[in-house]
Amino acid sequence: MDEPLLDAYSQAVTSAVDRVRPSVVSIDVANGRGAGAGSAFVFSADGHVLTNSHVVRGADAIELGLSDGRRVEAELVGDDPHTDVAVVRMRASDVPPAPLGNSSALKVGQLVIAIGNPLGFSATVTAGVISALGRAMRTPTGRLMENVIQTDAALNPGNSGGPLVTSRGDVVGVNTAVILPAQGICLAIPINTARHVAEQLIRHGRIRRATLGVVAQTHGSGALVLEVARPGAAAEAGLRPGDLIVWLGDYPITGVDDLLRTLGEPSIDTPMEMVVLRRGQRIRLDVTPREASS
Repeated sequence: MDEPLLDAYSQAVTSAVDRVRPSVVSIDVANGRGAGAGSAFVFSADGHVLTNSHVVRGADAIELGLSDGRRVEAELVGDDPHTDVAVVRMRASDVPPAPLGNSSALKVGQLVIAIGNPLGFSATVTAGVISALGRAMRTPTGRLMENVIQTDAALNPGNSGGPLVTSRGDVVGVNTAVILPAQGICLAIPINTARHVAEQLIRHGRIRRATLGVVAQTHGSGALVLEVARPGAAAEAGLRPGDLIVWLGDYPITGVDDLLRTLGEPSIDTPMEMVVLRRGQRIRLDVTPREASS
C-alpha cells in the first residue's frame, strides 16, 4: 500500500529538483575579514542571481560555482540587509533561470524542497512541508520582517540563499535562517518579497525607504521618541523627545516595528498626519517623511 505513495512522493521531489538544479549555484565570497560561502540561484535570463544579503555583504570578490562545474566571477548589484536579500550578476548568460512561483498561494502542509550547498556539498536536497506561514523574524539589522515561511525542510550552514521550491519546481522562497535552539524550524523569505526587492535593487541599487529623522523605542502602546535629528522631517513637524507616536498616516502605531512598516517607499515626500501623546495631551502634527540615505 505504501509503495505507490512513496514512488509518487519520490517522483515529485526528483522532478522538481531536475527542473531547478541547473539554476542553483554555490557562492564564495572574499573580504577583509576572510572568506564565506552560501547558495544562490539564477532568476533572470541575463544572469541575475538571488541570494542572501548576509552571504555577500561587504564582499570584495564573488565567485559562483555552476551546476556544470564551471566557476565564474560575479559582481554585487545591490543588497538589502533589512530583508536579507541580495542580487549579484554573473559573467555568464547561458544558465537557465529558475521558474518563480507565487508565495501568496502556499498552504500549510504543502510539500517543499530546499536546494543548496550546505557545508560545501553542492546541490544538496532536503524535503519537508510548509510548517507555518506569516511568521516574523529579526533580520541582522534588527528590523522585523513579516510573512516569513516556516518549513521543516532541513537547512544547514551554506544553504543560505538557496531556493525553496514546490513539487512543481517553482521557487517560492529564499532559504535564510535556522532557529538553532529548536529542531526542524527553518525560515525562508517569500519569493514575492524577494522578487520585489530584487527589482528595486536592479533598478536603483538599493531599496528606497522613508525616514522621519528620529530615534525611537517601543514603549507601552506606541513608539517613544528618544532623539530628533536636526534638520529632519520630524523636527520640522515639531516632534520632541518624549513624545509617544500612536498614529501615522492611516495606521495605528503600537511600537517601532509599526513605525518602520509605515515608512515604505510610498511615504517618501508624502504629507501625512501624525498623532502623538505629549504630557497626557493628544497632539496632531503634519509631517512629510524624507527619503532615507541608506
